[in-house]
Amino acid sequence: MQAMKLLALGIFCAAQVSATEPGVPANLEPLPEAAPAPPEPVQSGESLEPDIRIIQKKDAIIEEYRLNGNLYMVKVIPAVGRPYYLLDQDGDGRMETNMSEIYSDFVVPQWVLFSW
Repeated sequence: MQAMKLLALGIFCAAQVSATEPGVPANLEPLPEAAPAPPEPVQSGESLEPDIRIIQKKDAIIEEYRLNGNLYMVKVIPAVGRPYYLLDQDGDGRMETNMSEIYSDFVVPQWVLFSW
């Protein structure tokens, strides 16, 4: 008997809630069926991300960054000290240093390979 009263009360409350909901506006548009198609892949053949080659040595880690096969930046992370960059800023194939103000007088190490 108690269950019947609870069931009747539940039906009555559900009817009251549905009766108090406002009507659906006439100017509603239906939701789209599916998400829009993704954009087409790049057709030019150029890669958008650089190729990164990581070389681990015992005293440093060297990261080479290439775009379309051309080396444009080298990041050197020494075992002791701060990382620094060598950049090809003008596209001539020669790397220039780009250091922070801490290393304002930094000189790229150079060695004599041949002499006579």
